[in-house]
Amino acid sequence: MPAHRALGETELLWMMAMLMALNAFGIDAILPALDALAADLSVSGNDRQFVIGVYLFTGGIGSLVPGALADRFGRRPILLGAVAISIVLSICSALAPSYDALIAVRAGHGFFAAGILALPPAIIRDRVSGDKMARMMSLIFVIFLMVPAIAPTVGEAILQTFGSWRAIFAAMAVLGVGMAGWVFIRLPESLTEENRQPIIPRTIAVNMIRALTQPSVAGYVIGSALVFGALFGFINSSQQLITNTFGAGDIFPMVFAICAGSMALASWSNSRIVERFGARRVSHTALFAFIMVSAVQVMLAFQPQEQLWHFVPLMAINMALLGFIGSNFGAIAMNPFSAIAGAASSAHGFVRMTTAAMLGGAIGYAYDGTARPLALALLASGLACLVLVLWSEKGKLFGPSDAEMGMKGAPAE
Repeated sequence: MPAHRALGETELLWMMAMLMALNAFGIDAILPALDALAADLSVSGNDRQFVIGVYLFTGGIGSLVPGALADRFGRRPILLGAVAISIVLSICSALAPSYDALIAVRAGHGFFAAGILALPPAIIRDRVSGDKMARMMSLIFVIFLMVPAIAPTVGEAILQTFGSWRAIFAAMAVLGVGMAGWVFIRLPESLTEENRQPIIPRTIAVNMIRALTQPSVAGYVIGSALVFGALFGFINSSQQLITNTFGAGDIFPMVFAICAGSMALASWSNSRIVERFGARRVSHTALFAFIMVSAVQVMLAFQPQEQLWHFVPLMAINMALLGFIGSNFGAIAMNPFSAIAGAASSAHGFVRMTTAAMLGGAIGYAYDGTARPLALALLASGLACLVLVLWSEKGKLFGPSDAEMGMKGAPAE
């Protein structure tokens, strides 16, 4: 690795966020071009959503692989490999001759690019834990979520400039090249020698099972998978919802930016308050609010002629609440696993992504010309998440912060 000055916390946060944003760009930039893609490749109805859904689903399956490899060989080489494969498969997507070929390439892309999402939490966990990790992950999500907020606008601009949806995938490859260079030059290895794990299938399986079956963790992992599944349902069907249901296709990028931007704002707010109030208090409060807002969404969705100005503010509020839920749930779930952070991150990512992708795909495919399937899914997922969190916390919510427990988010040993 080239010699360079030490990587500071600010640069680390930006790097991890932009790595994760590669995946977000790969999902959201293509949304405005789904009509053009469907027309070019003769795709009908809701089938166009598979371009998004298959990427999310195979990304969840792929999450099982990079963490275990990174616990043995280090975070840096596995991360660089994931970015390199992502570049190649972005180019292949741009060149796909048919819809079936595109879906196959997107499936591979999601699988091999899983490390781009799975490894940043492990890299952060190598350095800090507890509420400090929650704060850092919140700041990462602020930067990361700027990309979904602007990706449809960028995708629309690329489509208008080059006249083809294929140019969007080419742009993904160019961004990947830039990130690969940054990681190669600036990112040091964060895995210590004493925490390196052997590549023994039984050991890996035991570590992953341990990371998923600890009762204080399992409810947070599965619960977050459910609420983010409802979010994926919105992403899958958003282009059809805004364009067909509400007749506002000309402002789709702006509507999507409002919703995604609310998550970024919430993540920034979370980073300011989580170390003071604690990840549990903040995320539990947000979950209750999520359920209440979802109930209002259900009520309005069943009213005749629901309007865009009803739907967008409530969806933006719920996406903001997910900004308070996601990073905090993730930090709580990762906190007990300093020695096996890579395996734990992979196992958690596998459950979250596969569950959320399948649920999101089902919700999106249930699109019936109204917002009712999405609204019902948001409410049901919030209620189920609450039950799971109650189970993990043995019926006691709003627990103390690390600061109150005297932990101060100390570095992992």
